[in-house]
Amino acid sequence: MNSAAPGLVVITADLTPAQAWRNGGGSTRELLAWPAADAWRVRVSRADIDRDGPFSAYPQVDRWFAVLAGHGVVLQFADSEHRLGTHDEALHFDGAAAPGCRLVAGPTQDLNLMLRGAGGEMQRWYTGQGWDCPHQARGLYTTAAGQWQCGNEMRVLPAHSLLWSWSGNNSTWNFQPHDPQPGASAWWLGCTLQD
Repeated sequence: MNSAAPGLVVITADLTPAQAWRNGGGSTRELLAWPAADAWRVRVSRADIDRDGPFSAYPQVDRWFAVLAGHGVVLQFADSEHRLGTHDEALHFDGAAAPGCRLVAGPTQDLNLMLRGAGGEMQRWYTGQGWDCPHQARGLYTTAAGQWQCGNEMRVLPAHSLLWSWSGNNSTWNFQPHDPQPGASAWWLGCTLQD
């Protein structure tokens, strides 16, 4: 994607500053914005939603949304409604849709992948599952501390961290939590620029 980009980085969400939303409904921790925060094509963030309200509109952006903690949300689109909880797959939708968001029973913590001019995916990790990814860049977000491995390369990841690789190496990734806890989750993320 960019030869100047680091090959493998780890970003800890809890060490990333939270940016309060202008509407007062929550905050976002921007974990990755490439190539720049004000002109990104790839963006990964963790959000804390404190009250009901509409999502911001992101025209020409593909968006994936998953619930990490809390009792979930109901996203209200013009022609449909989706209830999402911590055990559901990520929801993929057009960022321009800007759905309304209703909390099911209190605040939630959520993971977002947004791509502009890129194809991609966000998939839930399952115990014992490796990931063979065809994308130029890929990542792993985990709510539980654990060990990531790809071939002979290994990294210990703290809880609530994003590991991101720009290498284009499509070898199998594996992840093993140190002490699996009920409700802990991890997510595979991938993207390929379209031009």
